[in-house]
Amino acid sequence: MKSLLLAMCLVLSLPNGALAQSPTVQDLLQSQRALIEKSSRRTIGPAIDALVASGLPQMQNVLEAWQAKGMWQRKGDGFFFAARKNDDGTFILQDFEDGADVATVSSAEIKQLKPNSGVRAMIATALVRFQLTDTDITKRADALDSISRDPEAALLAPLRASIEGETDPDILARKVRLERLMTMAYDTDVPSRVAAINDMSGDLGVDFRATLNPILSTSRVVSPTAPDGNIAREVIVGSDALTHSAAYALLVAAGGAPVEITADARDTTLEAHIDGGRIAGFPVAQLSSEAVRDQAYDALVTRGLAPPRVTQTDIDASLASYRFFDVYDDPSPAVTSAAEAALAASETRVAFGQAADLGLDALSLASIYFLAAIGLAITFGVMGVINMAHGEFIMMGAYTGFVVQQYVPNHTASILLAVPLAFAVTFGAGVTLERLVVRRLYHRPLETLLATFGVSIALQQLAKNIFGTQARPLTSPSWLDGAWVINDVVAISYIRIAIFILALLFLALFLFIMKRTRLGLETRAVTQNPRMAASMGINPDRVNMLTFGLGSGIAGIAGVAIGLFAKVTSEMGSDYIVQSFMTVVVGGVGNIWGTLAGAAMIGGFQKGVEWLNPSNTLAAQTYMIIFIIIFIQFRPRGIIALKGRAAGD
Repeated sequence: MKSLLLAMCLVLSLPNGALAQSPTVQDLLQSQRALIEKSSRRTIGPAIDALVASGLPQMQNVLEAWQAKGMWQRKGDGFFFAARKNDDGTFILQDFEDGADVATVSSAEIKQLKPNSGVRAMIATALVRFQLTDTDITKRADALDSISRDPEAALLAPLRASIEGETDPDILARKVRLERLMTMAYDTDVPSRVAAINDMSGDLGVDFRATLNPILSTSRVVSPTAPDGNIAREVIVGSDALTHSAAYALLVAAGGAPVEITADARDTTLEAHIDGGRIAGFPVAQLSSEAVRDQAYDALVTRGLAPPRVTQTDIDASLASYRFFDVYDDPSPAVTSAAEAALAASETRVAFGQAADLGLDALSLASIYFLAAIGLAITFGVMGVINMAHGEFIMMGAYTGFVVQQYVPNHTASILLAVPLAFAVTFGAGVTLERLVVRRLYHRPLETLLATFGVSIALQQLAKNIFGTQARPLTSPSWLDGAWVINDVVAISYIRIAIFILALLFLALFLFIMKRTRLGLETRAVTQNPRMAASMGINPDRVNMLTFGLGSGIAGIAGVAIGLFAKVTSEMGSDYIVQSFMTVVVGGVGNIWGTLAGAAMIGGFQKGVEWLNPSNTLAAQTYMIIFIIIFIQFRPRGIIALKGRAAGD
């Protein structure tokens, strides 16, 4: 007996924690069993919070299994397990505590938990706390994506705690940025919020501006005096921000004035009080004018059957008794002041970024026009031949690239092969056209125009017969995919960069040919004075043939480049022939530098008009043509006029 009493005393003298054991995963699940079984989005929140707050590392596996519909409940005792299915249709239950196999049961003995999409979304949010420090970098990245999509104040603390131990520099940068954004939105400490806003002031990120907008959101308040709260501004009645009718509607909604009786409301009230063909003593047949209807309505008001009408004098008097304010939804003036300054700095940088982005777009479009026009600058600018089939040479080059890609699957190799092959094909076509048609029509511009226009139609129909009417793909190499993103505002695709570089290369090639080669020397001689060149032993016919072929070959290479981002169809040449002629004419006929300047002017003007009216590209082209017509009236020889004897030809 004494020993028993001694044992009891020893037990009672032990600390309380020695008798209590830490709850297991199953204990916690059972404590929330009713809510888990119901699994409703409206009631499941406390159960998920309890599991997360337990701090047990196994809870991540529990939540992941539950979210993936991989949690099962044994019907006999209501316990929860993970399970895997055997080949014979039975299931092996696994303990969430240590993953050990517990029992083998039939499908009739267990029930699968199938949370709906709303519950799964709540579980995903809860999992973020575990995934922020997960050893798997993919899960950490997914956790940050989840927070970005659905930020909550409760996630700020675990996000901050995960920053210190982060080892991946990219994930660390994302965590720091997201922590700053969430501090602005959810931190309860005003100095911390102001510091976070100032740290990111002027940032160009869309997420930064999206975080500031709710901070700067306002509600319009009607009050006889200045209200309490963080006032953004007082709004003057009658200004663009608040018309008289809108102000009175706000006043009515706030209960500060009676509802204005409109003509429709008056007529509806009159119709509701028709009695024996009369309304308040007025015959219905006499209610044909507004004045009589007002008198009948006022009679109903006198009898207490309708609310009184509100006159303009009443409206003016009511508005004069109240003031209107925009009040920030955020109560802290320090936070809203910092947010306004940061947003203004961001919008200034965005404006400069948009201007730079517009400039890059204009430069890209100018390089495309220059590529399309450089061949025409040779045939029309140097030779004086109006070749309406120039666009079809561009089309032939694009289709050559398409055919090459059918036989050479490697896109890089196919493009490298397509460029010289397109030059050869269109060079041959240009020489053929010059020998058969153009050489017989020199110095007859109208006949040349009509003849080459007929050739253009014939080439388009030939392309339709061979390739059909559907657009054909010309796939760019993988290293040209994507864009060079300078920041969240300024970006340019790698294809357009490549076309710009290609345009510069062709400019250098053309200058080299015209300045440093025999063909260039002979071409310039024939252009200046064909008879004198012939007397010096130069064959003008041969020079014209090669020059025309050179211009056509360059158009073919331009077709390959343009086909990498534009549709390849039989009509694609017509999309560039007008711009090509305008580029050559505006720049100055016969001058390659003028062609470059013309392409820059046309590309810049078109992009500028599109920026002012982005929904109507046809209007941009129309305004561009009008601008060119006016420009030519004042400078008929173009930006850079040709000097010397050839200028007078």
